[in-house]
Amino acid sequence: MQISKKLLAPVLGLCFAITSTTLNAEPQMLDRIVVIVDKSVITQSELDVRVAEVTVRAQQASMRLPPRDVLQSQILDQLISETLQLNMAGRYGVEVSDEDINGAIENIKAGQGLNDQQLAEGLAQDGTTLGEFRAKIRRDMKINNVSQGVVRNRIRISEQEISNFLKSADAQFWISPDYHLGHILVSLPAAPNKTQTLAAEERVERIYQQLKNGANFEEMAIAESSGPSALKGGDLGFRKSTDLPTLFAEIVPKLQVGEVSKPARSQAGFHILKLHGKKGETKQVIAQAKVRHILVKPSAILSEEKALEKINGLREQIVSGEGEFGDLAKDHSEDIGSKMQGGDMGWTDPKQFVPEFAKKVKDAQIGEVSEAFLTQFGWHILEVQERRQEDFTKEAIRMKARQVLTSRRFEDETQVWLQEMRDEAFIEIKI
Repeated sequence: MQISKKLLAPVLGLCFAITSTTLNAEPQMLDRIVVIVDKSVITQSELDVRVAEVTVRAQQASMRLPPRDVLQSQILDQLISETLQLNMAGRYGVEVSDEDINGAIENIKAGQGLNDQQLAEGLAQDGTTLGEFRAKIRRDMKINNVSQGVVRNRIRISEQEISNFLKSADAQFWISPDYHLGHILVSLPAAPNKTQTLAAEERVERIYQQLKNGANFEEMAIAESSGPSALKGGDLGFRKSTDLPTLFAEIVPKLQVGEVSKPARSQAGFHILKLHGKKGETKQVIAQAKVRHILVKPSAILSEEKALEKINGLREQIVSGEGEFGDLAKDHSEDIGSKMQGGDMGWTDPKQFVPEFAKKVKDAQIGEVSEAFLTQFGWHILEVQERRQEDFTKEAIRMKARQVLTSRRFEDETQVWLQEMRDEAFIEIKI
């Protein structure tokens, strides 16, 4: 009796393929589990796909890959970390919508100047379908979302730390070049003993000497680094000094383009950096406007038409001189936050408002009362009283300082978090 392979395939899944037309035929293994991570598994096919991806990227960049066993070990290490993060994303209910994926793809197309057909052709050349590409984006976005959320929540920055930072010379270094960095990390366990530390020191020194003797940095990163960018040749891309870990920010300004730093230790392990290049930065200026407004909300009592009629009446009183903006705002505005100040919203960055309001602020002439306009909150009129260009307000400076200090701790804290998850997880490598 013959059995249809099409009927058997849904039942047998990825594990077996029928190579004979009889029920007594020996099944042939097509896939197998290579790592168990808690209740999840990493399969041989997943490993093979990732090896193929890294191989293609290396060939395109004319980089020599390490021996297959070394490369496989590096990739398994990465897959284990990703699986742990995806498991946590599942526990936290982290989801990525189709709209988010579509937006990411549009950004990729725009950044590379591709249309839909060119993207599909490029994926086909890499042996990837659009569905596989979307699945990879979803996976990467889940990992990024959960790591950003969990790790940033672990980092605590006190107001005193911010004040101390703002007094430092480093705070004056904010307006600085963008650095294009390569990174090699020889990691350490969360609480290394003397033997583990000594072994890591010897290994990182060996790597450093090879680099000094002309070894290719990207190839060494793929073969030796434990950092998150290892399989991209250690490439961190362009980073501002304010977005670098503190250790990196101290090292990088002293490097010449093309120079490799001496090994330096952090809580995560030993680091080697290479400065591939740097470029200047345009000074950031915040355009602020001093705005006051009046809001009238439609309601069950006040229809849309009556609300518009009321706001137009208030505008007419102001323009004709029969009423003063601040007094009318106190008496009629339904914006609780500003009405007692005569509608005054203070000095603000227009970008913080909803788009319709921000556009009116941007287009308004100083001292003129705008025509009535509608937002999700109701009908408004506004007046821009003054404009100014500010590098930073006091509040913005402290917010930026908090972001800088958080960013500098993020990578080290991520490595510590991943190591803690590994220590607590059941991981069984079967190859």
